[in-house]
Amino acid sequence: MSSLEAFPPLPVSSNSAHPFVQIAADGYPLGGCCWRHEQVVSTRPVVIINAATSVCSRYYARFAEYLFSHGFDVMTYDYRGIGESRPASLRHFQASWTDWGALDFEAMVQRALREFPGQPIDVVGHSFGGCAAGLAASSRRVRRLVTVGAQFAYWRDYAVDSRWQLFGKWHVLMPLLTRLCGYFPGKRLGWLEDTPAGVVKDWSTLTAAYELRPSGKALVELPFAHVTAQTLAISLSDDPFGTVAAIERLLAYFESSPRSHLRIAPADIDERHIGHFAFFHQRFQARLWPIALQWLQQGQLADDTPGRLKTFSGP
Repeated sequence: MSSLEAFPPLPVSSNSAHPFVQIAADGYPLGGCCWRHEQVVSTRPVVIINAATSVCSRYYARFAEYLFSHGFDVMTYDYRGIGESRPASLRHFQASWTDWGALDFEAMVQRALREFPGQPIDVVGHSFGGCAAGLAASSRRVRRLVTVGAQFAYWRDYAVDSRWQLFGKWHVLMPLLTRLCGYFPGKRLGWLEDTPAGVVKDWSTLTAAYELRPSGKALVELPFAHVTAQTLAISLSDDPFGTVAAIERLLAYFESSPRSHLRIAPADIDERHIGHFAFFHQRFQARLWPIALQWLQQGQLADDTPGRLKTFSGP
């Protein structure tokens, strides 16, 4: 949800990574990539990585390779309108946050069920990717969920010292440019990828009732409550979007899941800045990635995990 210039998309370099096209239930083709071990093991989990809003799935390639090297099968994919799932023109292209979760993420869960029968399904969701994990009808099949900076982009939850700047950028200027262009030309501005107008509407006009438009369904009516995955929400104290209020607002919707919130300050790992995006940058492979790995492997964290942990009871 801010510039990715410091963290450009990384190329898919692993010889074990294979591109695929998955057709969603409404017929839309979604581009993705799969890291799959040759030997089939029924107990080996497959991890689906849900990207942040308007971030290409290539950005998570190194993290996917890391999980693959630790014994997981992994899938990444682009939401409709983004990256390998982008149509010839985005002008007036129809796509919403609801579509990204209920159709696109749902298609990936269905692919995992079909291509990896009997294997546990885990999910890593960055920013909106954590929300997407609660929007698919088959989200109840997810065993473990790790979210990073995941929240609704509700402006009142933004960090106080940057709230009005973020509001002006993402809730005033972004929708204005979208109305003029028929889509948000983010790539030309260095503000994420180009983004479908419906997604911009969801991002910029989400109300205090937390409705996902254009469906008009309140979040509480959507599949969040059916998710029972062991859930770890990771947040960074210098992420202006991922405040405690923002992270725990989303967590509250996963009411049937055992939930934990790990709040990490940059100083906890001897860093000055991490922010909203850098968790997935390779420079944090040794200090941050093992946190997500351990949760996916064991559903719990080591006693020496950096940060402060808060747990919430399940149903």
